[in-house]
Amino acid sequence: MDFDFKRAGIAVLSGTLLLFPIACSNSKKIDDNAIAKDIQAKLAADPATSDSTVTVSSTDGKVTYKGIAKDVSAQQKLAQIAHEEPGTTGVDDQTAVVSSSGAVQQAAEPQAAEPQAPPPQESTPAPKPMPPPPVQAPKPQPIVLPAGTALVVTVDQALSSKTSQVGSTFLATLAQPVTIHGKSAIPKGSSVTGTVITAKAKGKIKGEGQLAVALTSITVGDKNYPIQTETLDSTVKGKGKRTAATTGGGAAGGALIGGLAGGGKGAGIGALVGAGAGLVGGAFTGNKQIEIPAETALTFTLSNSVTLPPR
Repeated sequence: MDFDFKRAGIAVLSGTLLLFPIACSNSKKIDDNAIAKDIQAKLAADPATSDSTVTVSSTDGKVTYKGIAKDVSAQQKLAQIAHEEPGTTGVDDQTAVVSSSGAVQQAAEPQAAEPQAPPPQESTPAPKPMPPPPVQAPKPQPIVLPAGTALVVTVDQALSSKTSQVGSTFLATLAQPVTIHGKSAIPKGSSVTGTVITAKAKGKIKGEGQLAVALTSITVGDKNYPIQTETLDSTVKGKGKRTAATTGGGAAGGALIGGLAGGGKGAGIGALVGAGAGLVGGAFTGNKQIEIPAETALTFTLSNSVTLPPR
């Protein structure tokens, strides 16, 4: 029997053509994790953006980054790096620029001049009285958040008594809107920045682990305002014993409540609410370290009032 080389060659070529689209489709698959990590590394290495506190994520090639840029040029550099990243299909910029001062100054209202009557004249009749000035609507007043106002946030990144550094910043998102006199003052989803006050890893045999955090600023609209909150502090002593307190004066104002209703990575961790309650370790590692997973809900209390512009 003679072997048909012509038919065999056609069969091999057909198989190759069928496998080619599959190989191409696999080569074009977007790696969102690699895109996010690469952009994050470029932001940290670039002198124009290294001082900005920004987190990056990617979904199907669409890059989303949010946080605080130190100035407008840094914000523009962030956008440039994100657009130039290979595999990027779109960019969603959710950053804000830090203002030089978060205080709101309101100009004093001008005093209306009182009408003066003309001097009396002997030979002419008295002039008719001037009509009263039109009533002006009251100007909107600034919004003042008093000390003691609760801010419920979810942390955007994990915090730990073992790995977190004192003075390092972290990002969070306002989980519940803040209302004053029944009106919304700060909408849900506003970006919040915090700092690590204390981070002390617990030893394997003795010593205590400690983690304390506080909020430092919040972004409302496109402006960033400095804030001061009570410190949420959790300490682990001895064989897994732990204490929790709110420091800085005033009543206790914070509680680690796990995830928000509806789930989240922190769901089911538990809650500690009441006088003296502050921050509780969200989970313990093998050597009883204090861990706060990403998306954990924390409640902070303002220690000083915050003034926002009228809305």
